[in-house]
Amino acid sequence: MISFNEAQQFVVSRVQNYGTELVDLLHSSGRILAEDILADRDFPPFNRATKDGIAVVFDAVENGRLSFEIRGVLPAGQPTVPFVERDSCIEIMTGAVVPFETDAVVMYEEVVIKDDIASLKKIPVRGQNIHQRGSDHLKGDVLIEKNTKITPAELGILATVGKNRVLVQKLPRVAIISTGNELVDVEQHPLIHQIRKSNSYSLFGALQELGITPMLLHIADDIDLLRQKLSYVMDEMDVLILSGGVSKGKFDYIPQVLSELGAEKIFHRVAQRPGKPFWFGINDNSKTLIFSFPGNPVSTYYNFYLYFKPWLLSSLRVAPPERQVKLNSTVENTSDLTVFLGVAIQNKNGDLHASIVEGSGSGDLVNLSKINGIVRLGPGHKIYTEGSIVPFVATKTSF
Repeated sequence: MISFNEAQQFVVSRVQNYGTELVDLLHSSGRILAEDILADRDFPPFNRATKDGIAVVFDAVENGRLSFEIRGVLPAGQPTVPFVERDSCIEIMTGAVVPFETDAVVMYEEVVIKDDIASLKKIPVRGQNIHQRGSDHLKGDVLIEKNTKITPAELGILATVGKNRVLVQKLPRVAIISTGNELVDVEQHPLIHQIRKSNSYSLFGALQELGITPMLLHIADDIDLLRQKLSYVMDEMDVLILSGGVSKGKFDYIPQVLSELGAEKIFHRVAQRPGKPFWFGINDNSKTLIFSFPGNPVSTYYNFYLYFKPWLLSSLRVAPPERQVKLNSTVENTSDLTVFLGVAIQNKNGDLHASIVEGSGSGDLVNLSKINGIVRLGPGHKIYTEGSIVPFVATKTSF
C-alpha cells in the first residue's frame, strides 16, 4: 500500500499526448487550445466612434468655431466619407469609421441641431469618444495563448479573428465499465438483493463536463466474460475507468484478469479513506491507462476528482488548480490514512470556508449531491482546528 501523495504522483506522471484536431468553432467550448491565437489585423481596425453624435475637426473648435454645417450621416458598417472640411461636421453613429480629418466626436447630448447646423453646448477634448486604431492590439499580437480553456470570452475572440475551425487538444477515448452481479439497468425494478447502476452515470456526467462522451459498459462477475470484454475495450480505448471488483472479495476478479491480459500494475491499494482499494495500471501493448476504482459510490466519485481529472488536465497541458479552504469547525484524523471529507463551501469576502457534510459512509450516494468538493486531511493523528487551511478539490464547476 502506498501513500496518497505517491499514488497521485504516479498517476499524474503518466500523462499522455493524444494529438490535436480541428473542430468547428461552435463545438469548441470547453476544449483546450492547441495553438496561439493571433490578431489578424489591428484591434480596433480603424478609428472607431464610441458615441452617437457629430465628428468635428478639433482645430476648428480650438480656433473658436462652435457651430458646424452637417454634411451627411455616417452609420456603422459603411465606408467613411472622403473629406470633412473644418467648418463642417458629419453625424456619426457608434461603431462607425471616424473620418480621417476629424479627431473628436461630440455626442448628441452635448449639441443642438437646427436647420442642418450643429452647435456645441460643451467644448470637447481632442480625441474624445474615439477608440483609436490598434490601441487594443496590433496585427500579429497573441490574443489567446495555447493551452487555454475555451470559454464564452474566448469564443468571441476566435470569431473576431475568423477562426471558424479551431485547433484543440484531442481528448482521450474513455470507457466506463461497471462490474457486479448485483447491478441492474436504470429502467429495471430491482429485486431485494439488487441495486440500480449509479456509478456509471455519475462518471458519465463528470466526463461530459470535461468534454468527453464515454462508452458505457457493464460486465457481470464472470471471469471468462471479464477477460473477453476487457481484452476488447483495452485495444479500442485510450482510458478505462472501472468501478468495482478490486477489493478482496472472492468475486473481485479485476486485478487477476487485468494481469492475465498483460496490463502492468503500477499500484494497488492506497492509504486513504475512502477509496483504499484503487488499482492503477497500463496496458503495455495498447498504452491504455486503467483507473480501477472501488465500487462504493463515494469512493468512485472522490477518486475520479482526486486522480482522473488531475491526470487529464496534465495530459492536456493544463495545470490542475491548487486550492485551499478554511474549515468552519474542528475535525480530527485519528488514523494513519489520508482522509477525504465532503464539504459545502461558502464564499466569505473572497475566502472559501468549508463546512463538513456528514454522511453515512462510502455507500451514501445521496450525500454527494450536497457537497461542492472534497477536503484532504493528512495522516498521523492530526487535529485541524476551526480556521485551519486545508487542500480542497472542487467537484462542482461553480467552485
